[in-house]
Amino acid sequence: MSLAVVVLAAGKGTRMKSDLPKVLHRACGRSLISWALDAAEPLDADQTVAVVGYGADAVTAALPEGAIGAVQEPQLGTGDAARVGLSVCDGDIETVLIILGDMPLLRTATLASVLETHRGDGAAATMLTSDFADPTGYGRVQRADGQIVGIVEERDADATQRAITEVNISVYAFNASLLGDALGRLGSDNDQGEYYLTDVVGILAADGHPISSVAAEEAECLGVNSHAELAGASKVLRSRINGALMESGVAMVDPERVYIDADVEIAPGVTIYPDVYLQGATTVETGAELGPSVHATDARLAAGAVVRYTVIEGAKVGPLAAVGPFTYLRPGTELGVDSKAGAFVEVKNSQIGPRSKVPHLSYIGDTTIGEDSNIGAATITANYNGFEKNRTEIGDRVKIGSDTILVAPVTVGDDAYTGAGSVISKDVSDGALALERSHQEEIPGYAERRKRRASQDGV
Repeated sequence: MSLAVVVLAAGKGTRMKSDLPKVLHRACGRSLISWALDAAEPLDADQTVAVVGYGADAVTAALPEGAIGAVQEPQLGTGDAARVGLSVCDGDIETVLIILGDMPLLRTATLASVLETHRGDGAAATMLTSDFADPTGYGRVQRADGQIVGIVEERDADATQRAITEVNISVYAFNASLLGDALGRLGSDNDQGEYYLTDVVGILAADGHPISSVAAEEAECLGVNSHAELAGASKVLRSRINGALMESGVAMVDPERVYIDADVEIAPGVTIYPDVYLQGATTVETGAELGPSVHATDARLAAGAVVRYTVIEGAKVGPLAAVGPFTYLRPGTELGVDSKAGAFVEVKNSQIGPRSKVPHLSYIGDTTIGEDSNIGAATITANYNGFEKNRTEIGDRVKIGSDTILVAPVTVGDDAYTGAGSVISKDVSDGALALERSHQEEIPGYAERRKRRASQDGV
């Protein structure tokens, strides 16, 4: 049976108080509409349509390949949005599954159950419902002798109807032809002067068509209309992500303090300590230890790497490498096997070779460091001359003395040394020691004369 999925995503989301369309706000690394589409993707729909309105271009650009953006302008309610979505569906579509773009917690299994019930019952419509402890704000499901006869929106409901706790979740499977006919009969005589998709249920029921329902847990059915609700949904998604990772063999000391985006890949055997944030296309291989306090975005962390108190952006950390504490690895950085970027070290667009160490208090920018080299404390590779970036090349088994400034472009050969406190602006030959220091002078009695002068000046 041919299937179309229609996602309603035209609203601005005024309660978000943001210029960003509501469905593009992100939870655990994905936009709200992406979560909705991801839940529907395994259903193998023949067609996927997103009805867009506010920020139409931005929302359409965020759709996956093959999905169609249909513009609702002006926005005249959910019934009008469904009409717009149905209008771009192929004529041979038999079933239309309608979902909302601001419900990131819906699971694929729940949507599949709606479709299975719909097809098994031969219903004109099948709707997802839930029993809410506090149904405020939701449309109430009306039944007669156990059969669904309609939905009434809260603002149009009387006191008796508002006492109903079974609510409409705004997820429906419809017979496509019956849906099209009912949409053409909608009116806007209601509190908002809009065309309600919910009225379609009443129309079909009044025509004598069977209406089925599937019950879902309240926690899965919550929509996002504010930043507080977005935070709540993110917490639920984060719990699902962490739970699945722990089930796969990832150890988390305190999972409530671990924040992992949906697209992050973590192998079994990884240990994660509190206050770890992993975002974007980050991958972590087995045996790595992360945290406390690591924030990694689009990073690749190899097997056995140990990272503490660190920010990583677009960098690669090699096997058994040690990073931290208080380290900043910027895009283009690659740490080799068993290498180290230690305390208060910043590395940008640089390669640190196997077993080479930058232990502390250094800036390494646009630099290549070979194997088995050691970079002394407070070393700076001065890569910018005010106009352009230049590279520093440091060979194998090099010892850079503390407080050395390497003024790029410059090359330090294999087995070379630099003396502490040097400013190196010329290439250093293999095996050489490079020193650059002014002659030290001593002024005897300076301290006593300085104190005497201060006393005379009344300081």
